[in-house]
Amino acid sequence: MDLKTALKQLRHRARRAAAARRWGAAALAAAPAVLGNAMPKSGSHLISQVLQGLPGVGPFVDPGYPPVNRDQANAKLDDAAVLANLRGMRPGDLRYGYVQAREPFLSPLAKDGRATAFVYRDPRDVIVSHVFYAADLHPGHALHRYYNQTLTTMEQRIDAAIDGVDEPGAELSPIRAKYENYLAWLDQPWALCLRFEDLILAQEAAFNRLLDYLEARGFKPTLPRPQVVAVLTHAIEPKRSGTFRKGQPGGWREHFTAVNLAHLRRATGDLLERLGYPDG
Repeated sequence: MDLKTALKQLRHRARRAAAARRWGAAALAAAPAVLGNAMPKSGSHLISQVLQGLPGVGPFVDPGYPPVNRDQANAKLDDAAVLANLRGMRPGDLRYGYVQAREPFLSPLAKDGRATAFVYRDPRDVIVSHVFYAADLHPGHALHRYYNQTLTTMEQRIDAAIDGVDEPGAELSPIRAKYENYLAWLDQPWALCLRFEDLILAQEAAFNRLLDYLEARGFKPTLPRPQVVAVLTHAIEPKRSGTFRKGQPGGWREHFTAVNLAHLRRATGDLLERLGYPDG
């Protein structure tokens, strides 16, 4: 174990002890372990910020660890390591990550004492976010050169993100394939599925859904609901995200052409309807 990991574990234990003193050991033991889950570029930092507000309103603990599927250096972990992180969550712990809807992950998350909030986003906004991140915000991205030298227009970049890229060292899977790995979250009755757009445009209703869900899984609030909602609202600061550019729902309309929209429909079939988004 490296020193950074050891120090974070000590911090985790200290935060759990502080939460037990503040809210009571019994309340902490009864609180669900909460995973804020999302597809990349679909609201992971947003749901993480929301969860970071929970220790201020109840017996929850932010351990301060990386995403459950990443190590301290932000490298991807294998399934066994991800599973160990999920199983290692204790009552009241808050984690976030990019966990696909498949085994071996579904079974441990479906158990009593667990809560999973899955955030998903309009694929068109996901594509635009990805393109700007790779082409403009992150010069070290594998697709940066391809998007800026091989392709010459935003329309071409969007089409490439729809179809996927098969360039050596700069591979990108098609957008439909990316969603296929996560769509089954919508079919899990024990998971709460939240739209990114609702967390931005209909926050009070979204937060009330989240709180109802957590209460059904063992959280017993001691503060009035409006006060809890206010704390969660205050916790959201999109510009704290290292990948923040604009973050507003519907921004795809500024960049998708009619050609892009028709291309997306051909390539993804009923994906927009499956997710509950209008064709636009």
